[in-house]
Amino acid sequence: MRQLYFLFVLPVLFCFSCANESLELDILILNGTVYDGSSLQASNQSIGIKDDKIVYFGNGTTTNFIAQKTIDATGLIVSPGFIDPHTHADRELKDKETSYNLPFLFQGITTVVVGNDGDSFYPTSDYKNLYESNGIGTNALLLFGHGTIREQVMGKSDRKVTSKDIAKMKALAQQEMNAGAFGMSTGLFYAPGSYSNTEDVIALAQTVSENDGIYDTHLRDESSYTVGLIPAIEEAIEIGRQAKLPIHISHIKCLGVDVWHQSDSILKLIESAQNEGIEVTANQYPYDASATGLKSAVAPRWAESGGKDSLLIRYNTKDLKQRILADTKNNITRRGGPDKLLIVKSEDSAFVGKTLLEISQLLNTSPEEAVYIALNSGYVRVASFNMNTKDIHNFMKQSWVVTGSDGNTGHPRKYGSFPRKYHKYVKEDKVIDIATFINNSTSKTAKIFKIKNRGKLQKGNFADIIIFNPKTFKDVADYKDAFQLSQGLEYSIINGRISIDNGIYNNELNGCVLKK
Repeated sequence: MRQLYFLFVLPVLFCFSCANESLELDILILNGTVYDGSSLQASNQSIGIKDDKIVYFGNGTTTNFIAQKTIDATGLIVSPGFIDPHTHADRELKDKETSYNLPFLFQGITTVVVGNDGDSFYPTSDYKNLYESNGIGTNALLLFGHGTIREQVMGKSDRKVTSKDIAKMKALAQQEMNAGAFGMSTGLFYAPGSYSNTEDVIALAQTVSENDGIYDTHLRDESSYTVGLIPAIEEAIEIGRQAKLPIHISHIKCLGVDVWHQSDSILKLIESAQNEGIEVTANQYPYDASATGLKSAVAPRWAESGGKDSLLIRYNTKDLKQRILADTKNNITRRGGPDKLLIVKSEDSAFVGKTLLEISQLLNTSPEEAVYIALNSGYVRVASFNMNTKDIHNFMKQSWVVTGSDGNTGHPRKYGSFPRKYHKYVKEDKVIDIATFINNSTSKTAKIFKIKNRGKLQKGNFADIIIFNPKTFKDVADYKDAFQLSQGLEYSIINGRISIDNGIYNNELNGCVLKK
């Protein structure tokens, strides 16, 4: 007959006894519904943590546990910490005042990938050291940005790349990989990345491949702006084929009515590439509205060569203005029309919370002209409601599509992506089951980004663990107030140390910069 012994010392120790070996722990987690990050079924395993590692994962019947802290997870779900493959959290991590990374932490995210969309802080070595010296609230995995490297060599110019330019960029790519970057991101939709042709990108991707890195891409076109959505995916696949490295498509979507319902064709295209031996994966945020800068969303790329100042100079040039307005009008239509473009961030507060149509009416001008009046006020960010439910569900059901946030200021996805996917698409709409949600938010993401010993609950792995309430875990942020923390996360343990304790952040900076 099993006996239960309690040992009372300072601090209080918990002893869970049977008869065999004794195991001293920092943290013991009992009685939870445990999803290990790879299995399709839950278990009731006990988890023991010592220092930064999981040292026990089992049924607890043959071990005496002596634990400094015991968490009774009855009625709660225990999971590996979520890994977010696409964020802009580096903007918070570099500042001591925001490096705790709460918008992501309260979603259950324990690791963020930064340096996405071809845009990274340069050089990687400086920011890696900054994060380590300041302390960070979550783990961080660093990518270097293709656009950043190009700008270091060529500025914001759209001129043709020379062989000397390529050599300089490849040297900088090697420098960034040596500094600890896990791979390269591109933002081929954005200037200056959009000025590069496929061969230019392949040249840098080959350097990444030689260093066992990955290629993460914001496609050249997610709609019908330039080459079209499917040709943009074909380009990404060709980069993987030629450079011989894994391809990860960020925030996969069919953006705008021109490309709605193309998801079936995209799935066939990607699965064909996978059958060829090319590793192609993607991430997706669980919203029907995208978000980006207003300039990036609707201004023509040819007109912004040299940057925003050059765009506004061209706009005020008589011979170019009408062409710019015509192209801008077409791009607004691609985004679903001016009533589908919601301003979520602007230095002019009068614009925030209004659609582009409402702003044009306020200014008594056309929507396309209102764009440039708004841009004159400073940086403007816009959410555009232009995705189709069928395509969203289609992508979400794929085993190679993982959860991501693309978390950036002004869109609720920065505060709510992972809880929203659970609450809306698991619990309410039942598009996927809970094991799929957890696996595609943890171990599969770790595998894609070549993160060792994280993303799965097993002995020897780093102790990045979350515990959430299945009844209350949900997003709170919306388009009216995008800055509300998610709810229902009871515990977050990062590198074996508690960051959220009984639903409350304890001001600890337990994250680290991941190393290859």
